[in-house]
Amino acid sequence: MAAPPALPAAPSPAQAPTGPFTVLVVEDQAAVRAALVGELRHAGVSEVLEAASGDAALQLFKLRRPDLVLLDIKLPGHDGYWVAQQMRIAEPGDWTPIIFLSSLDGDLDVWRGIEAGGDDYLVKPVTPIVLVAKLRAMRRLLDMRRRLVSLTEELHQANQRLNEMVEADALTGLVNRRGFDRILHSEILAARRDGTPLTLMLCDLDHFKLYNDASGHVQGDTCLREVGRLLREVCVRPRDVASRYGGEEFALILPNTPRSGAMTFARALGQLLRVRAIAHPDSPLGAVLTLSGGITTCLPDDNTSAESMIMRADQALYAAKAQGRDRFFSFEMQMDTVEQRMA
Repeated sequence: MAAPPALPAAPSPAQAPTGPFTVLVVEDQAAVRAALVGELRHAGVSEVLEAASGDAALQLFKLRRPDLVLLDIKLPGHDGYWVAQQMRIAEPGDWTPIIFLSSLDGDLDVWRGIEAGGDDYLVKPVTPIVLVAKLRAMRRLLDMRRRLVSLTEELHQANQRLNEMVEADALTGLVNRRGFDRILHSEILAARRDGTPLTLMLCDLDHFKLYNDASGHVQGDTCLREVGRLLREVCVRPRDVASRYGGEEFALILPNTPRSGAMTFARALGQLLRVRAIAHPDSPLGAVLTLSGGITTCLPDDNTSAESMIMRADQALYAAKAQGRDRFFSFEMQMDTVEQRMA
């Protein structure tokens, strides 16, 4: 009779996956654990962590975050099923391959292992060739997942850049009306959740039609860009947003800004524009460009909406214009910046 074919030799270290790779071996029998560690090192694994109990394994897993876990089912204290479940809980949104090791080979045992969060199941004693083959398979899966995560992050960043482009006003570089609507809605939800005040300002350049009529629209665009730069300068906090609402109208979203702070901000903005002294010879208010603004501040509740805040700020803006322009008005405080300067 012909001799049976020989089993293939275990892969050499040169055939094993290359690059940094950490494996956590969880096995309570020291001799079995030492044999597994030796085979892993022979296969080229860069770092092998060892644990003899479920609690020690879980602590190592959280501290070192290995690339692969070889997990015995029968352990002192908590069994391997419990350990796998706790590992999955400890890495929400992430995934580390877990291979169960057990002398139990029934269908129910395999099912329990997969249900507990395992990715594969090996029956002990594990031959070197099978161990290295599983190691290769899990390494490929892990590399594929890392590439997918990397591509997902690149796609997320690309979408963020695209949104920034879509929500930017081409003339001034400020947030445009689309971005304003989205951000205002988001800040209302945040202020409602945190119980903090939210301020909205609508600003209008005074007599800007006369500016365009006298200087032309090219110079008018230059003026709008200069105002855009000024508004970016005054929005110094990370969540303060300046936007071009439309035409010569601008809007400011100021999270966590109470009424008194909003009026102080408005007074400083008006003063800064006067110091900037953008020439407007045809303005009935003087020789430099001025603006009027309406302010509304609230602690958002379930009845607060973007539409209601815009309407309130627009009404305050109309009141500021009716009282002579070159001022901000707030219904909540029943005062304007001119009155505050005189006080």
